[in-house]
Amino acid sequence: MKQSIVHIALVVDDYDEAIAFYTQKLSFTLIEDTYQPVQDKRWVVVSPPNSKGTTILLAKASKPIQRDFIGNQAGGRVFLFLGTDDFYRDYNNMIANGIEFVREPKEADYGVVAVFKDLYGNLWDLVQFDEQHPMSERI
Repeated sequence: MKQSIVHIALVVDDYDEAIAFYTQKLSFTLIEDTYQPVQDKRWVVVSPPNSKGTTILLAKASKPIQRDFIGNQAGGRVFLFLGTDDFYRDYNNMIANGIEFVREPKEADYGVVAVFKDLYGNLWDLVQFDEQHPMSERI
């Protein structure tokens, strides 16, 4: 999947502090900072300097009981995204090559997504973002 891009999500305690750290200390670019009232979620995406297609999603644990688990993960990494510009092409290719999906494709408020497991047991979201979503321009 030559055209796919990996997006990593990091868990943060405070969005504003995390944004300031990445943008002021590391010169990252703020790609998106929006609040989704329906899901009560804030979607914050930053990108390393001079980088095309590489992004980091800053997220909070959705449930208090997840905090201890997340804290044990290396670097707090909990979500992995594989972005694509043609969801069903890549989805069908992965199925044909024996990739096991633990959640079948569904429409989300940001695009089409399905979840698969890699050889190390990590869960990944295969995502095609809607055209109007800022992340679609990164792929």
